[in-house]
Amino acid sequence: MSNESYVCCRINFFQESVGGLVDAPSQTAIEPTIVNLVSWLRLLIETTGTIIIAIGVVLALIKLARTLTAKSTDGYTEVRLLLAKYLILALEFQLAADILSTAIAPSWEQIGKLSAIAVIRTALNYFLSREMQQENHQRNTQFDKANQAEI
Repeated sequence: MSNESYVCCRINFFQESVGGLVDAPSQTAIEPTIVNLVSWLRLLIETTGTIIIAIGVVLALIKLARTLTAKSTDGYTEVRLLLAKYLILALEFQLAADILSTAIAPSWEQIGKLSAIAVIRTALNYFLSREMQQENHQRNTQFDKANQAEI
C-alpha cells in the first residue's frame, strides 16, 4: 500500500467515523459556526468604529462650543484635527470589519462591493491622515515663528 493511498484511507476512515463521508466543509457544522463567529466579530468591530466616531463627534462639538464662546478663530483647526483623529481611528476599525467580511462573502459580487468600500475607506483614511500632517506641520511652523519673534 502506497503512502498516498494510506493517507486517503485514513482520511476516509476518519470522515466516515464522524458521520459519513464528507465531500465539502459546508457539509459539516464547522463552516456555519465559523461564518457565524466571524459575522459577530465583524459586528463588534463595526460597532466599535461607530462608537469611536460618536465619541469624536461629541468631543469635537464640546471643543467647538468652547471655541465659539471664546470667539477665537484659532480653535477651528483644532476642532477639525480632533475630529479627523477619531475618524481615522474609526476608519481603521471599519476597514478591519470589511476585511473580515471578505473572508465569509459567498459571491464575487459581494467581494467586489466590499473591495470598493475598502478602497474608498482607505482613500479617506489616507487623505485625512495627510491633511492632519499638513495642519500639524503648519501649526508647528507658526509656533516656531512666534517663538523666534519673541526672542
